Amino acid sequence: MADDYRIFIDGEWVPSESGAVFDATSPATGEVIGTVPEGTHEDVRRAVTSAGRGFGEWSGLSAFDRAAAMRRVAEVIDSRREDLARTLSLDQGKPLAAEAGEEVEELLAYFEMAAADATRIDGLIPPSVDATKRVYLARVPRGVVGVISPWNWPYTMPGEIVAPALAAGNSVVLAPAPSTSVCAVKLGECIADADLPAGTFNLVTGPGRVVGDEVAANPGVSTVGFIGSIATGHRVASRAAGKELLLEMGGNGPLVICEDGDLEAAVEATLVACFLNAGQSCTAGEHVLVHRDVHDEYVSRLLEATASRIRLGDPFDGATTMGPLNNPGVADKTERHVEEAVAAGASLAAGGHRARDLGTELFFEPTVIDGVTGEMAIAREETFGPVVPLTSISSQDEAIDIVDRSEYGLLSAIFTRDIGRGLRFAERVRTGWVNVNEGTNYWESHLPFGGAAGSASGVGRVGGRFVMDRLTELKTIVVNLGR
Repeated sequence: MADDYRIFIDGEWVPSESGAVFDATSPATGEVIGTVPEGTHEDVRRAVTSAGRGFGEWSGLSAFDRAAAMRRVAEVIDSRREDLARTLSLDQGKPLAAEAGEEVEELLAYFEMAAADATRIDGLIPPSVDATKRVYLARVPRGVVGVISPWNWPYTMPGEIVAPALAAGNSVVLAPAPSTSVCAVKLGECIADADLPAGTFNLVTGPGRVVGDEVAANPGVSTVGFIGSIATGHRVASRAAGKELLLEMGGNGPLVICEDGDLEAAVEATLVACFLNAGQSCTAGEHVLVHRDVHDEYVSRLLEATASRIRLGDPFDGATTMGPLNNPGVADKTERHVEEAVAAGASLAAGGHRARDLGTELFFEPTVIDGVTGEMAIAREETFGPVVPLTSISSQDEAIDIVDRSEYGLLSAIFTRDIGRGLRFAERVRTGWVNVNEGTNYWESHLPFGGAAGSASGVGRVGGRFVMDRLTELKTIVVNLGR
């Protein structure tokens, strides 16, 4: 039976001020799994006002008190692993056995990490030109942090900003993606049940054009953290002009396989890069660049591994390794990119179509498409589907040129047995993160992650203590000691 969910403002679960709701629908079954409040501008304003009041008490606690609170959140998450994972499979579509539990584990890690990082925020004591004065530089919380989060990782993406923002002493207003609102409420319940002061954390569900827009533009919000598409990120940045911004706006994960690369390892990495979360990841391998000397062998191995290892199906079936796409928009775009590429001369080696016998229109076959050129949308844009777009290259320099011509600059990867060659690639290529002899979907949550300067992949870094640079600011204090 579907549940009726609420938004969380000033320590209370309440309906939207308008009373309007929308259905949360499972991408795997098409069933309505709950009704969620359709938040309004006024709901967000109430949440921001609440966060502003809550900031005083929360920021006044010691770092160790806030760390203890983050550990309490982690304990609640730990006690609800099974429910959180099942909700993720139902609301987002991730396979329960293969993927959902891992995302819950990572969410837990973010709050445990934030608890540790809360006690490591320190300042400096630089010298003064005046011997009678002392200068102190303290890192202090910024105030109300607005977080606008996506649907592809509905626990970990908000968690990587919400947890450190709270740990640093900020209060938070979270505006989650509408299509995974039930996951957002479940996350909100974990935070709410950890007994943080009223107003410290607030959650408003609803359409991004309303809820996200108000979070970005509201003058009571001092810092805006956004994870999502380039187009939406630009709108957020425009509405949040003058505020501190933390923007992670995606990429197309170029994966380079050199003629001396370990093909077995490269194929294994490709499966994860392109089919994890059905390709719905900002670090997905959305353009695979294979040296022509090993192209045929690599493709042969990849097709065999895809056929034997990737199982599309019901997320609650233990044998399933890949579930449905989350929403019609991303399914339509995946289908369009594949069809346009084939029409322009690329060839389908596997898949390429929706699997229409699995319950909804959102299941898309694991797809390998060869002969992709740089002019095709499937190479230039973020497809966000379970597709391996292959381009044959003749040199590492050609690969670097292709990567650097892209508007994206988030993450890239290279396979080569020559470590010097791999490092030279890593130092030259314009992406914020480079994996050598590892796939594009490999990352560690405590390391700095974000787009390279000059790219469209965003500004700032998430990841452990490194995100604190955006979530705190330096306060200069000068003390006159007298003579």
